[in-house]
Amino acid sequence: FRRVLFRSLRAFRKAEYLAAVAPIAQQHSDAPLSAVFDFGYSEVTRQVNAKGRITNPLAVERTLQLGVGEEIAQLERNMNWLATTATVTPFIGLFGTVWGIIGAFQALGLTGSTSMRTVAPGIANALIATAMGLGAAIPAAVFYNHFGNTVKEMTARMEDFSLEFLNLTERTFEG
Repeated sequence: FRRVLFRSLRAFRKAEYLAAVAPIAQQHSDAPLSAVFDFGYSEVTRQVNAKGRITNPLAVERTLQLGVGEEIAQLERNMNWLATTATVTPFIGLFGTVWGIIGAFQALGLTGSTSMRTVAPGIANALIATAMGLGAAIPAAVFYNHFGNTVKEMTARMEDFSLEFLNLTERTFEG
């Protein structure tokens, strides 16, 4: 995502007028900036087609904000699964641990023996459950933080892009 984002941002910054960006946006259609551009460009086009100029710059700004919001929602769409996995699976592992320990104690009670052979299967199951819970939770927490930071960075870039879009719109239609 980052590579595509920065490539499309560089290409946008090279454009001297707004209409020159449309082919760039199509070329980088998988970049979140292209979707934001499409939101803003459609509003600019609507206003220019109706009156021959930009009549409501605030509408363009709000439309860009809507585009940024849509893209952020798209980027964050599956983040809740990572967060849920990171927070819930340790408890599932803990539940398995408790269940395994209960099994070990039941084996002690049934056999009356305190040998390792009696309690080992229950304890082994308890440790496996703990390891599985942590094995799911740790990567989920790492990826949640990684993707969360990526989304924050991309959000900042999209907001900056919106400001640059407004500046380019002003230069194109007011100057």
